[in-house]
Amino acid sequence: MTEYGGVWAELIGQEEKISPLIRASHDPEYMTHAWLITGPPGSGRSNVARAFAAALLTEDHGDTLSHEARRILSGTHESMTVMRTQKSMISIEEVRALIATATTAPVNAPWRVMIIEDADRMQERTSNVLLKSIEEPPAATVWILCAPSPQDVVTTIRSRCRVISLRVPPVEAVADLLVRRDNVDLQRARWAASVAQSHIGRARHLANDDEAIRRYSWILSLPGRFTSVGEAVIAAGEVVDAATQYAEDYTQQRDAQERQELLETLGVQPGKSIPPALRSQVKNLEEEQKRRAKRAVSDQLDSILLELLSFYRDVLAVQCGAKQDVVNRGAEDVIHSRAEESSPADTLHRIHALEQGRNRLGTNMSKLLIVEAVFIVLWRPKLLGRLGV
Repeated sequence: MTEYGGVWAELIGQEEKISPLIRASHDPEYMTHAWLITGPPGSGRSNVARAFAAALLTEDHGDTLSHEARRILSGTHESMTVMRTQKSMISIEEVRALIATATTAPVNAPWRVMIIEDADRMQERTSNVLLKSIEEPPAATVWILCAPSPQDVVTTIRSRCRVISLRVPPVEAVADLLVRRDNVDLQRARWAASVAQSHIGRARHLANDDEAIRRYSWILSLPGRFTSVGEAVIAAGEVVDAATQYAEDYTQQRDAQERQELLETLGVQPGKSIPPALRSQVKNLEEEQKRRAKRAVSDQLDSILLELLSFYRDVLAVQCGAKQDVVNRGAEDVIHSRAEESSPADTLHRIHALEQGRNRLGTNMSKLLIVEAVFIVLWRPKLLGRLGV
């Protein structure tokens, strides 16, 4: 199977799936103005969308990871607009603003790229507002929509898009990537790929950062602390505080690095003022960073709930006598211990509570109240439904 480089290099396990995108970026006759990228969580929908944008907006079609390509992948290029939302639904007003942007001419690029990362969060009437722009976009505009499955997007939109269906890459493929590109020990690479459930970014983090491993171990220790409602509430507070601090530290470091890289790309010398002609690009970066900062805490909490969800799924698999290896390799003892202490019905209640909690992180509900409600059900599963979970 062909292995691609440049902006496509980390999309392992998707070679056959992304080949139409690579062809379209090189062949105007094959190109179309509306694409729908689908796939389950962990398949890399958003990463594929940005890689495609980089292939369309760079002179070498994304064949190298240039400074401009990196700006596009980070979401800060002036001819690319990315919509991500914390809300449960994208509003009509937000879509109308996107459509207005889509009518403007691209800057320093052949295309105006519009990405909606949560296209499944549009109600039918909102999708109808977008429909005309999908049907008859300006000549230089391309729409890239992302959703878990084609069925999550209304038929009128779906029928006017070329669909690219992704899959979650195999654990061995992710492990091989870590070995080849990061020089990670094979055993550790396989462990990280399994624990990360084939999510490349998380797997790389676990494989290369000892602090990430300590954080993972801390998360798996949480179920042992759910011995009373008080302990569950205390643990919830600690988790929200930890997620908030981690999000702040990460965003500050990343934002500073992105700003420095952008200024270097624009030719602005350290300590010098930014020329007026370049300020709009810096402003675009700052706005993108603000949007990401709003989601950062929710993303961190979601990753913690996802780790717990994977833990309890392992517990359920053991309780049901499944023969395959657990996802959380190395934690077999605690998984079997939890499996013996409860019933499959209790574990299903816990899994449902975690899934509901993850869904509610995208709403305006208090993050602390969401996590408290989930953790109380993890302590006492029979309370499911009585706490709004």
